[in-house]
This record gives sequence, structure tokens and C-alpha cells, in this order.
Amino acid sequence: MNKLKYFTVILILFLNFFGASYSQSLDQVHKISKNLRCLICQGQSVYDSNSDFAISMKLLIKKKINEGRTEKEIYEFLKNRYGEWVVYDPEINKNTILLWLIPLILFVFGGLLIVRKVSIK
Repeated sequence: MNKLKYFTVILILFLNFFGASYSQSLDQVHKISKNLRCLICQGQSVYDSNSDFAISMKLLIKKKINEGRTEKEIYEFLKNRYGEWVVYDPEINKNTILLWLIPLILFVFGGLLIVRKVSIK
């Protein structure tokens, strides 16, 4: 009977560890897939899409996580494979600087226009 108790405790600890690591892996897959565009569905993330492409992307992300790749390495792999456009939140570099500056310029221009219209009256 004593062996059965030890076996039960070890089994519970093993299942607890396996379940926690599986949940952590799944959370990481969800986090990464929410920040990727589905190339098939317009306006949907890979997380929200049920297309064959999105399903294969989720499996690829999970495979990379199981291989021990970091989130940054996974994003770099996907950007090299599909281009910078696949990521919803692109990095600031020479190719995306205009993408980051246009909203700032429009915000400043709009603010100056509003101040000018208010001060005229």
C-alpha cells in the first residue's frame, strides 16, 4: 500500500508539471499568434482565423516553442519567411520609420490646425 501512495504522489506531480508546461506553451502560442496577420483572411490575426494557413502557423509556432526558440527568434523566422508585413507591431527600422512617423505628424498637424481655428474666433 505504501508503494501505491508514492506512485500516486509521483503521478500527480508529473501530471501537474506536464499540465503547467503545456498551458505555458499554449499561452505563448496565443500571444505570438495574436500579433501575426493571417495572409489569407483580410483584417484577422492568425489567432482569430480558422484558415488552413492560420492553423499551420499555429502549429509552426508551437513546434518552434517546443524546440526552445524564444519569441524574438520566432518573429525573426516568420519575418524572414513572409516579410515584415506579417507582424502587426513592426520594429522601428529604415523600412518602417515612415509608418511610425506619419501618425505623429498627423497628430501634430491636427493639433496645430485646431489651435489655429480656436484662436481665430
